[in-house]
Amino acid sequence: MNLGIKNKKALVTGGGRGIGRAIALDLAREGAKVAVVSRTESDLKEVIAKMGGRKKGHYYFACDLAKEKSAEKTMKAVFKNFGTPDIMINNVGETLGIVDPYCSIKDWRKVFRINLEVAVEFNNLVIPNMKKKRWGRIINIASTASMENNGPIAYCSAKAALPAYTRSLGRVLASEGIVVSTVLPGAVAAPGSYWDKAQRQRPEHARKYLRERCPLLRFGTPEEISGMVVFLCSELASFCQGSIIPVDGGQSRHFFSTQGIGD
Repeated sequence: MNLGIKNKKALVTGGGRGIGRAIALDLAREGAKVAVVSRTESDLKEVIAKMGGRKKGHYYFACDLAKEKSAEKTMKAVFKNFGTPDIMINNVGETLGIVDPYCSIKDWRKVFRINLEVAVEFNNLVIPNMKKKRWGRIINIASTASMENNGPIAYCSAKAALPAYTRSLGRVLASEGIVVSTVLPGAVAAPGSYWDKAQRQRPEHARKYLRERCPLLRFGTPEEISGMVVFLCSELASFCQGSIIPVDGGQSRHFFSTQGIGD
């Protein structure tokens, strides 16, 4: 199947590990040129080397995207050293360890910053060039926590904003040749992730979660998410405007009964 993205330029945030890393590698396999952004330079160097390095047209930029003006700083370097992205993957996001349901507004802003504001900033910077080309793909990586109580309150709220933003932005850009979509990953045990550590450090907690929440009785892999993301980057996704797509092994309950599995 020809996805039609050979030599397209893609920018992936949070691309040093986990789902972002898998997305970057899959895009490179499809012939795209990939720029990867993350905090840890050693992770970025490893990903770029695995894709074939800068001689293949790939690029990395190490930056802490939680900081103010980080998107602007990143895009300045990307535009200069890589070019204008045709594809924007907003993958960066996390709880920041903020789990208190009554956390301060300052903490709320930190969570919304990394999970929503950064995506908005990057999109605002890449959309003008996509409009000129009349072609673009923007994929926002949210979470099953977008649709149900599946994590800390601030995190769930920030992730819930991404699908709403996607639907609205998708309608605005529909006539411009730019497709905007969101993927909602379920519980993924990427190396070093929360569930990867839980399986080793709190195995009973992990088993209980799988038993009660996951019909497949296992966690997902980054590669099981990245395939859908890469499809949404493709020419074949031209009718996926504003699409919100769960990739969660049946974990989510927001379309189904509120009863637990096996009730």
